[in-house]
Amino acid sequence: MKLLAFSTSLRDGSFNHKLIELAARIARRDGAEVDLADFHEFDMPLYDADMNREEGLPHGALALERRILNADALLIATPEYNYSMSGVFKNAIDWVSRARPMPWRGKAIYLMSASPSAMGGIRGLWQTRVPLEGCGALVFPDMFALPHSDKAFDQDGNLADRENAKRLEVELLGFIRMAEALAPICAKRLTGTARQKQREIVAALEEESKIQPAS
Repeated sequence: MKLLAFSTSLRDGSFNHKLIELAARIARRDGAEVDLADFHEFDMPLYDADMNREEGLPHGALALERRILNADALLIATPEYNYSMSGVFKNAIDWVSRARPMPWRGKAIYLMSASPSAMGGIRGLWQTRVPLEGCGALVFPDMFALPHSDKAFDQDGNLADRENAKRLEVELLGFIRMAEALAPICAKRLTGTARQKQREIVAALEEESKIQPAS
């Protein structure tokens, strides 16, 4: 099981960086191979349909596309901005969604957020689900929102609160087991009856870009 993991925050010292690094350590302990990326590697301009038509996907979007396609599933820590999702990440979703085949389609995703607020970024996570699921991603039902993140980590980068630490471990293990079950069905080439079932599943993961009007 290979996981792509990244935080969509660009700030040095981001609490979401700390959270994704912790999640990556836990996932490796659970037997997963983790590709931990820095989102600066995926720098891209604001989405422009004219640029997309004339020049294709920018370098950062192509780099993110390759990493997604090379992974079985994704771990994403993303901040909440103004009661909603990260604009940086929404822009990346929009660019990558223009690649074919759709990179997000059939990918299992576990969403996390860390915030100094009492809400832990959960409002942003609910907003983040929408475009990902619209692109055919299989977002894990539970999401991890870490409140008071400025006080949540100990000196070793672990969660100081045992209850939160246990919840993250249990949810990550459950997500990995779900992703292990889904990857052979959604991500790998099958034959015979299994191939037909795979086609039926893929057909049900609607590609929103086909039914949306041109921008």
